[in-house]
Amino acid sequence: MVTKDAESVTVTNQTRRPASRDRFLVPALCFVVMTTAVIQTAVVPLLPAMASQLGVDSAAIGWVVTANLLAAAVSTPVLGRLADRRGPRPVLLGILVVVLLGSVLCTGTGRLPLLVLGRILQGAAFALFPIGVAVLRRRLGPRRLLSAIGLMSGILAIGGGLGMIAAGVLCTEGADFRRVFGLLVVLNLAALVVAWVTVPRGGAETSRGGLDPVGVALMAVGLSAILIALAEGGRWGWGSPQTVGAAALGMVVSAGWYLHERRTRSPLVPPMLLSGRRVAGTHLAAFLVGMAMYIQFLGSAQFVQASRAAVGYGFDASVLRTSLVVLLPGSVAGVTAAMASGRFVHRFRADRVFVAACGIGVAGFAVLAVAHTRLWQVVVALVVINVFVSASFAVLPALLVDAVPPEFTGVTNGINAIARTFGSSVAGALVATLLASVTVPGTDLASERAFVIAFWVGGVAAGAAGLVAAGAERARRKHADRGVRFGAPSVNL
Repeated sequence: MVTKDAESVTVTNQTRRPASRDRFLVPALCFVVMTTAVIQTAVVPLLPAMASQLGVDSAAIGWVVTANLLAAAVSTPVLGRLADRRGPRPVLLGILVVVLLGSVLCTGTGRLPLLVLGRILQGAAFALFPIGVAVLRRRLGPRRLLSAIGLMSGILAIGGGLGMIAAGVLCTEGADFRRVFGLLVVLNLAALVVAWVTVPRGGAETSRGGLDPVGVALMAVGLSAILIALAEGGRWGWGSPQTVGAAALGMVVSAGWYLHERRTRSPLVPPMLLSGRRVAGTHLAAFLVGMAMYIQFLGSAQFVQASRAAVGYGFDASVLRTSLVVLLPGSVAGVTAAMASGRFVHRFRADRVFVAACGIGVAGFAVLAVAHTRLWQVVVALVVINVFVSASFAVLPALLVDAVPPEFTGVTNGINAIARTFGSSVAGALVATLLASVTVPGTDLASERAFVIAFWVGGVAAGAAGLVAAGAERARRKHADRGVRFGAPSVNL
């Protein structure tokens, strides 16, 4: 919980810059983290064009997305912990260099293996947001911190819309898909320069430990196996030996990783950062919000692009029209909601703001499920849903900032980001399964009922996220006098 006076947020005078120099830090970090969303969303609409131009099938081109998510899942907590221990600036700059190399590789290649390699390098960009939160926590006072996190979350949301627009503008029918990666090269280079100039030095732990190579290896195998099962289950079959085997391997290795982290003296992720009373509920809520976000993004985009003549619903929208007319208004509303969230947190408490945002999300999904015969109805519903998504993403870091000591800010927000990624992966698998199994009679095209079910699932996920957050806050207050140990210092979780 972040209280009105935010007494628990620690900002030392030694690390705070003068206000005249600090004023550029927030907009700079907003621009830097925006590249994460652009990298993720700009590629999705290009997958059919990529498959055609590279001469591969849809299953093979799917690894352009899957490899990126795998790299993000493995690298985000590692890079977040490294930033906590070595200081955010060198890690953030290193990430931007790696991402830039990945974008250059994607721009210059016409071969799928090299394209996948470039996307793996780009996966490091997912760590930019949690490290950005760590930078802000070290530099800003309590009131400015929450407002800055809200703004950064809002810019992250609108970056997704900008990525879709860029794909629609640069890759019209027959255009080379590498144009978009050329744009990413420019954005990544600009972000590197901006970060070099504005992100301050310092902020490393006084006591430095290793990076727990055994923990890193176990986490990489466990997370990768689970994500591969989710990504490929629809193609392999959810009950196939490959899917079940990958999922089982992931769960067993992840359990082994957790036990290892409990026993090692210098864990990569101290277990209480994952399962502690003050953070576990927030991570689960992030997973559910990630599910809801991806359902509205993937489901609504495919719904409006469907041919009404062929399936009886949809609006025959192009990628560009989908981006500008359908998705952009929601992105703008999301930025406004995220920017306002900091003020609401100061006045009403972070957990209450989060629950209210989830209630808004339930209403938005209900409207989308019931009323979608007119394009304006879909746009209005998506505006409401995006208010929920952006406000939730803005409040989640505020909940974590007050739950953990400053030296664990990066890794804790990294875990939370991965929880959202897993939520999105589950939602992607669910939507794909629904659209493939609930079809128009006599065809293999998804029926309107499939989308309606998906939208109701999104509403359930939004409501469940609010209930989880409310329950976690109640439990935290009940046990507020108990302390737990993070491997080193004892803190209240």
